[in-house]
Amino acid sequence: MSTVSIIAAIAENNAISKNQQLLCHLPNDLKRFKDLTNGHAIVMGRKTFESLPKGALPNRKNVILTTVPDAGFVDCFACESIEDALYICEKEEEVFLIGGAMVYKQGLEIADKMYLTHIHHTFEDADTFFPEINYSEWKEVEREDFEADERNPYAYSFVTYERV
Repeated sequence: MSTVSIIAAIAENNAISKNQQLLCHLPNDLKRFKDLTNGHAIVMGRKTFESLPKGALPNRKNVILTTVPDAGFVDCFACESIEDALYICEKEEEVFLIGGAMVYKQGLEIADKMYLTHIHHTFEDADTFFPEINYSEWKEVEREDFEADERNPYAYSFVTYERV
């Protein structure tokens, strides 16, 4: 059975994106995302897939949740439910749910781990939000805090949680 993990960058107001784009450019967060997901399966909604600048992410099994699975996604698997996505990934060691909001909402009920980047800023103009997390169901197992710098414009924390 695969470990199901959520990976997301979340602002203080639970914002995750605006106009299907990341809220800000945090190179360290993008590097962490790549390092953690490389060689694993990633599951995403159609809009998240469409927001990727170069299509399917390399060296990962890309699975798209969509109501139109035969739409012809290149270098990807497409399916209609998170259950089908996990079935496609059953031989994977770890499966990462990478967004958007609906995938995260479904994922919160089944995930074993969360790799969250908490961005210490509120983005007032965001239009997509991470669902409310019941933190009593999770324990923090790792944390790294970072100040803003010349490359990363906001302070942030990398926090790993495991389901209690």
